[in-house]
Order: sequence, then C-alpha cells, then structure tokens
Amino acid sequence: MSMVIAGDDCGGYGGTEHGSDTIFSSSQKASFIINLAQKKENAKSYSNHNTVIKVNGMIFEPMNSELKRVWVPGPVIIGAGPSGLAAAACLKKMEVPFLIIERENCLASLWKLKTYDRLKLHLPKKICKLPHFPFPKEFPSYVEKQQFISYLEAYAEHFSIEPLFGQEVERAKYDITMGLWQVQTNESEFVCRWLIVATGENAEPVLPQIDGLTDFRGKILHTSEYKNGADFKGSKVLVVGCGNSGMEVGLDLCNNGAQVSVVVRDKLHMLPREVLGQSTFALSLWLLKWFPVRLVDRFLLLCSRLILGDTCQMGIERPEIGPLELKNVAGKTPVLDVGTISEIKSGRIKIVDGIKRFTSRGVEFVDGRSDEFESIILATGYRSNVASWLMEGNFFNREDGNPKKPFPDNWKGKNGVYSVGFSGLGLLGASIDAQRVAEDIASQWNSELKHLRLGV
Repeated sequence: MSMVIAGDDCGGYGGTEHGSDTIFSSSQKASFIINLAQKKENAKSYSNHNTVIKVNGMIFEPMNSELKRVWVPGPVIIGAGPSGLAAAACLKKMEVPFLIIERENCLASLWKLKTYDRLKLHLPKKICKLPHFPFPKEFPSYVEKQQFISYLEAYAEHFSIEPLFGQEVERAKYDITMGLWQVQTNESEFVCRWLIVATGENAEPVLPQIDGLTDFRGKILHTSEYKNGADFKGSKVLVVGCGNSGMEVGLDLCNNGAQVSVVVRDKLHMLPREVLGQSTFALSLWLLKWFPVRLVDRFLLLCSRLILGDTCQMGIERPEIGPLELKNVAGKTPVLDVGTISEIKSGRIKIVDGIKRFTSRGVEFVDGRSDEFESIILATGYRSNVASWLMEGNFFNREDGNPKKPFPDNWKGKNGVYSVGFSGLGLLGASIDAQRVAEDIASQWNSELKHLRLGV
C-alpha cells in the first residue's frame, strides 16, 4: 500500500510518495506543515511521473486497483450535506485545512435525490441559515427545496468547498498506536488526526417490518422515492407514517386528487407552524429563556387547540406530556401543520388505525377493519448509518448510530472524533455543532503548529 500526501493552500502541503505502509513521524509531518515552498516543489515533482487531481487545494493520486493511503494533515469530514458543508466553512474561516468526502456524486444528496418536490424548510430561514452565510433577502421566510439546494451550492462555492465524491466509507477506525484515524472507503484509505462525522440522522431510509408487506400487489414507495402526487390522481393511497413527511405527503396527494388515508398508530403532537404570526419553534425558544418547559408546553397546547381544534376528535390523540418535554425525553419531534389538518376536518384525508397486516390488495387494521388500496407510501423516516462503519463504541450508540450524549454535549468524543448534525435540532443544531467543532480543532491545530515551528 503506497502513501500519498494531501495538501491545502492555507496549510501548504504538496504531494509525494513514500514506501509501503509508511506513516510519517512528527518531524516529517512538521516539515510538510511548515515548509510551503518545499511542499509545492514536491507536488510539482510528484506530478511529473503521476497524473494528479486537486480537490480543495489538496493533491491526490487517482485511485487504481491498488488501495492508496492518503495522509490528510487536517480533519476528514464525512458527508457533504448541510452539516458537512457547515463544518468545512467554519474550518475554512479559521484557516484549518480539511478534506470532505461524500459517497454520492453531488453535494446535499439527500435534498437533491431523496426529497419530494413540495418540500420546504419547516422553520424560518433566519433559524436555518448556515454559519457565515445568510439566505438571499428575496427568499421567502420558509425556503423551498430548490431554493435551499441553490443556497447550499452557493455556500460551497463561496467557501471554495470541493468535496471528493464517490467515496463511500466502509470503515473508520482509530489506531491507538499511531494516534491517527484510518478512514477506508471503496477506493482509498485516508489517515488523519481528526475525524468529523457529518452524515446526519437521515442517512438511510427506514423500512418497516409489517406482516404481508411483500404480498401487496400494488405500488409501494418510500418517501425517499416520492416526488409528487401527479401520478396518483384518482387512486386510493395509504400513507404509513404520520410525522412531518407523512402529513405533508398526504396533503400533496390530496391536492393532486388522490383518495388519501394516513396511518396514525401512536399518540402525537400536532402544532400550528405559526402562532401570532411568529414561528412556533422560534417563539418556543424565546419563551424557554423565561419560563420552564412545562409552562411553555401548556401555552403551545392552548394555542394549538385554538388554531387547529381538538385533534383527538380527528383521530389524533395527544401524548400525556407536552411537545417540548417529549422532544427532550424521547426525541420525538412535534408535527408542524402546513394545511393537513384542514383537509382532515373536511374528510378529504382520512385518519386510520395501525396496521395489523397487508394483503395482496390492501390492509387489515388493528381495529378489525379492512380496506383496499392501489398504492402505499412509506413515510417511515430515516436513520443514521454510522454504527455500520464507525469502529468506536464510546461516542456513538451502536443501536441507533447517534451520539450517546444529548445536545449540547453531543459534538465531541475522544481521540479526535466529532459529530455535526446529530443534535436533533435540525439545521440550527448543525450550525452550532459546526462552530464548536471548528473552534476546538483550530485551537489544537494552532497550538501544535506553533509548537512545531518553534521546534524546527
């Protein structure tokens, strides 16, 4: 296995090739960090006998049939969605070099490839902006899907963030002997001091295990494959799942002329998206500065009753504890209504009980009723995939692939591993994580750089 060095203009590393399985000593690392002119000369010399590519100012040898090992002096960021881009931008502002890798062939792949057309940010843009880069003034308060994608592309361009695409992580392991992380992908192995996990809470679709699902002869789609309701006009569709996606897809189907039923198996909180002209989420954050969670919950439930009506009469029972407290103790996010409740009241969207089993033509419900459907939309959410490739048992849970400690202590583990985008607070949480992670790594980077300069 040969070694390639990755370099960034702000740190000034070039590329040169060393012997099999060689890891640099401290003095060798120092020379690559400090001696800019020599490193650029090394890169030039290296390119004389190997074709090279450049990403984020870093120089790489194109991968061939042999697995190549690449030394990355700064952190490796896994994931080029909003969380990874935010981490990269914050590191860029602090002049810390990095490499960001992404398994798909584009940035923001979840938004570009696996979201439905009518999707909007559920929270106002002032809460959802990423660090150091506001949304355009002309964007509406609740940013649309294509607008958000264009914002992310502009964000990457503004900070000169160039992910290395097509790099699916198979294993990331900390080598205690070397004191470095080894990140193995389908094409290469990256060796680094710091590892930032930014793949997020929504990396893989969750497919439910329900009796008879494979027997159903109609169309079955997960929301990751659903785009719009145009193809479902006039057909009977069952939406399995009643979170924000399920309720919004149900509304989209209804608006496109489908006969829609939504499965509500458990108790849940539905809240108006806005209260008194203000975002419910933003208003909650402000109230929590002055009042305890339970008192704010009472206020939210009162407003919900006045604006939406009694959801219990619609077949949607509320949990015993309030929406914010439930979010804190169980991680369950309340559903923000964007018009679905009105259609439920009108009868155009039906609420049905949990599913006992599927049949070839429909569903048997747990209350004993049966019905036939032409299509099933699985709005059963997503999950983290970190547990499948991160060989570390102290920071992330092996069960759900999320950090063991809740926000605000979710961002830092041991041995230089960090997380961005696992706070449960969406884009706001990702921005907070990114800034904390970048500040922590920058502090170490600058301290070690100063020490190495004094020693050379």
